Amino acid sequence: MLKTFRTYELAVAFYQDVKGLRIEAHLKEQLVRAAASIALNAAEGYGRRTPADRRRHFHIALGSLRESQAALALAGVTDERTIDRADHLGGCLWKLVQRG
Repeated sequence: MLKTFRTYELAVAFYQDVKGLRIEAHLKEQLVRAAASIALNAAEGYGRRTPADRRRHFHIALGSLRESQAALALAGVTDERTIDRADHLGGCLWKLVQRG
């Protein structure tokens, strides 16, 4: 089921990216939690029946992505692969929020 959900796969890849970063412990802890929330809420939203319920979970995932991006900025992360993946993930989540 989730293997065909590209946004979820992208969220898992982003989570793996941030787990490998070497940044301050307090920011890394927050970043890893937020990145996990993206994948978990995307997966939960994917399984919901109504468009409104799906949209709500995708919107939460998008909020967690924005939190992740702020943590990356605060930590001074410049790794292009991670930043680009976050931007791509944001676009995918935004489309899901709009579509529901």
